[in-house]
Amino acid sequence: MSLMEKLKIKFPIIQAPMAGVTTPELVVASANAGILGSIGAGYLSAEVTRAFIEEVKKATAKPFAVNLFVPNEVQTTKEDLEEAYNVLKPYRKKLMIAEEGALLSTSDFDAQIDVIIEEGVKVCSFTFGIPTEDIIKKLQKHEIYTIGTATTVEEAILVQDHGLDAVVMQGEEAGGHRGSFTEPEELVSLQELLEGVKEKVKIPVIAAGGIATKKQIQAALESGADVVQIGTAFLVSEESGAPEIHKQQILNAEENVTALTKVFSGKLARGIENDFMVFMEGNKIAPYPYQNDLTISIRRRAQELDIYSLMAMWAGSNLHLAEAGSVQEIVNRLTK
Repeated sequence: MSLMEKLKIKFPIIQAPMAGVTTPELVVASANAGILGSIGAGYLSAEVTRAFIEEVKKATAKPFAVNLFVPNEVQTTKEDLEEAYNVLKPYRKKLMIAEEGALLSTSDFDAQIDVIIEEGVKVCSFTFGIPTEDIIKKLQKHEIYTIGTATTVEEAILVQDHGLDAVVMQGEEAGGHRGSFTEPEELVSLQELLEGVKEKVKIPVIAAGGIATKKQIQAALESGADVVQIGTAFLVSEESGAPEIHKQQILNAEENVTALTKVFSGKLARGIENDFMVFMEGNKIAPYPYQNDLTISIRRRAQELDIYSLMAMWAGSNLHLAEAGSVQEIVNRLTK
């Protein structure tokens, strides 16, 4: 059975699980347009994950995926966190944010796994690592299709060896966070990844990174991908929860305006280069997820005030090819 048959999709496209901007409307519209919708649940509590899933289930009977962030052990000190917090003081002052310290996040990963099983979700994908053997077996026992994320051929082999059903090969062109989980972190183009896994990876391969046109989808499929995963092209859709200013920055973008940075979250991610990324480079940055916790109040206030120079505007390297429209219109452009 092909991957498309397993996922029960009409077109070989997965809507990327963009944590923070994916809405129930985006997932439903994607599912109804014949592609696989994905809930980006990485930052959500188990309770909110359940509510999100239920919203989607109310509006469509079609299958969809839930994406989770695999929690990592993070080594840091109180002094390092304080230094990273203090670096951000001028930004909090500029935005009139009270100095109340930062609330550090905790992961609800195990409880989210239970929610996915209880809610009868058909597909579960993972980013930032590989879940334990027990979790993989538990999901598969409930006939939930499991998908890992890899940014190198070596990571893809690890995903396969740990028994996941499929792997997303995320090229360096991808917008948002890199799914890397091995050191040293490498930047490999999607084309190189697809060439590299041909002989070594037997599980289905999903191509991701900079795919924004029908021609690019075709090229990825011809290079051995079973389906593709697309983010930025759907981030600008009417159903996306991205701030309007973020969508406009993508729709008005020229080529070569993105850069990779750790300044917003402590983890390498690609977005439209702005003042915050430039000024923060070289300063103390806390490891992920703590830097994300330290900057969240700045990013939220900047969004409220439409100050895009302080926002994390994630986007892939081919953002200039994205076009406005509903999810259905975007899917039509990518497939017809």
